[in-house]
Amino acid sequence: MVRLPSASFQPICFDWLPDGHLLIVSSKDGLLLRRESNGSLVTHADLTGVDRGFNEIVVDSRGNAYVNGGGSDLMAGEKFAPGIVAVATSSGSTRRVADGIAFPNGMAVTPDNSTLIVAESYGKKLTAFDIAADGNLSNRRVWADLHDGVPDGICLDVEGAVWYADVPNQRCVRVREGGAVLQTINVGLGCFACALGGVDRRTLLIVAREWRGLESTADQTPTGRVVTLRAPAPGAVRR
Repeated sequence: MVRLPSASFQPICFDWLPDGHLLIVSSKDGLLLRRESNGSLVTHADLTGVDRGFNEIVVDSRGNAYVNGGGSDLMAGEKFAPGIVAVATSSGSTRRVADGIAFPNGMAVTPDNSTLIVAESYGKKLTAFDIAADGNLSNRRVWADLHDGVPDGICLDVEGAVWYADVPNQRCVRVREGGAVLQTINVGLGCFACALGGVDRRTLLIVAREWRGLESTADQTPTGRVVTLRAPAPGAVRR
């Protein structure tokens, strides 16, 4: 369990560095926090000079942390603006490496560290980039056109397929590169995130709650739950 130092911190997403340290995105203040072995939290990277309103994170095996931002504060009534992806490198530098993303959400890095996949919720697609050794991104392309799918959190399996959680459609969907749908799990609640875990990494875990549009985020009624089921393939592991 991690307790943040004050209510001003807004933990949005987390991942682990190759050495096992936990990284937490604190959205409102634009910080990437690292949990030390004694349980304390320190600033791993300051992203305030790159953008604002950060969201999801994924770390590659080099220790580079990719963090995305939505481009606008929809909760505050701001009009939609395209988002970005920033990198906090293992050497401590931060910079923007992609922009023009239609509400970036979940991200995943392929096991060989060659490709970053980003969920574009408003674009209804998964977008891929080639990853360079220095953390830069290039060769932007559509990994999967999801048609009516609205991807939020995502995860990869060993067969190269992506599971994506879908809030408005209340489901979790498995797709392969190119967009072919392999499996659909209808949950009956807005699905925000998914992961493959368990002893053999074949348990699909889906984080879900009631969803009635943006206004429902202020509802404190405890409708959230974690739904689990057996997946057809184990989760991918970065090398």
